[in-house]
Amino acid sequence: MIVSFSVSNYRSFHQEETLSLVASKRLESHPGHVSPIPASDQGVLRAAVLYGANGAGKSNLFKALHFMKSLAVRVPSNPVGARRDVFRLSDGSAPTVLDLQFIANGQLYRYGVELDDRFVRGEWLFRLNRGRELRVFERETAESGSVTVRHVWRKDKLRALATVGGPPHQTFLSSVCANLQKPDMDPHLRATADWFAKHLQLIPPGATFSGLPTVLEGDTPFREFAASFLRAGATGLEDLAVEAADFDWQEFERIVPEVVKRLSEQPQSSQESTELLTVDDGVDFHVAAGARRCKRIMVKGVHLNAAGRPVKFPLTEESDGTIRLLNLVPALHRPAVYFIDEIDRSLHPILAREFLSYFLRHSPAESQCLTTTHESGLLDQDLLRRDEIWFAEKDSGGATHLYSLLDFNVRNDLEIRKHYLQGRFGAVPFTAPLENLMPTPEQKA
Repeated sequence: MIVSFSVSNYRSFHQEETLSLVASKRLESHPGHVSPIPASDQGVLRAAVLYGANGAGKSNLFKALHFMKSLAVRVPSNPVGARRDVFRLSDGSAPTVLDLQFIANGQLYRYGVELDDRFVRGEWLFRLNRGRELRVFERETAESGSVTVRHVWRKDKLRALATVGGPPHQTFLSSVCANLQKPDMDPHLRATADWFAKHLQLIPPGATFSGLPTVLEGDTPFREFAASFLRAGATGLEDLAVEAADFDWQEFERIVPEVVKRLSEQPQSSQESTELLTVDDGVDFHVAAGARRCKRIMVKGVHLNAAGRPVKFPLTEESDGTIRLLNLVPALHRPAVYFIDEIDRSLHPILAREFLSYFLRHSPAESQCLTTTHESGLLDQDLLRRDEIWFAEKDSGGATHLYSLLDFNVRNDLEIRKHYLQGRFGAVPFTAPLENLMPTPEQKA
């Protein structure tokens, strides 16, 4: 779970801004929305909803975390300077800093990265225990490009990699992931890498949940749950059907020639393995490039005709809202940290509210849902705690600032939605009178 995330000099974030999910001890509402922080007397919130006007920078927080995830576990294909996106309304020479506190395997960690246009200048991973920071490793990159890693490891391969330091333009954590098997890793490095790779799920607008058809085929209880949730959401679907069969290789080459080309260029050992490809909503391919063989798994929506007989439709023929909801359903079933950018995209306001309400009532205690939204119907103290409601607003210099509803003196019975739309909490657009944008007939004359 995410405890806090800080970012500076990235997109619309200039100076350091922090999203803190530490639960306020002043609030007693919704105790089920709080999970304990290990080795601490504090709790972490299981949800956060971020509001703001168009262009306020809400999605930039999502993109900052997405950038951090890519830095942590992926080997870069281009220079670090080409990948970072600095605040361009001021001096862009300052470093970009990303700092994250999170819980993995029952342990509180703090991982961070500092980078400029040339190198990853700094990187750190600490275990946090009752206010003390215990170093797992710290990394520094000199002007010459030499990398120094300070650590306390005993494993030979890990010590050897730390002695070399790794390339200056990528994180040490990604070097570990690329060069070592899990048994050769320190357990805290392994927990951190697994958390970024598997437990941090970032869902942009219009995203397809990778591998969902495969999951639906192999997990019958989950498929039944997904179908019942879609049915309860009045999508018109009666059920979900999954069809799996071998697929003609020549037809596969015709559909996705660029994928076949990429697979054919891989080492022979990689070609002999099977790769999962999600190429469309509701369609997975399991591809064995070396054997020129693939299997297609297709999900179809089942509707009832006038006679009550089932009729199957490809998911591509379902509404955007139905597809969006299906791709969000895993967040209700599998424990992880889900950051959903624009939860209200293609969803009716009632469905967005019901989704979040169901998540908070029924998802495992270690699950967490963060989202950006314009849907004011979620601004309800019957649904959320005040410390779970956040706002993003830009200052006159174009920089985004984050703040919580907890910063305001708000009664427990206040109608938050009404006061938000009236501008009491900021983070709403203040437009010029639209009638002033077009010349009047008199002005045209």
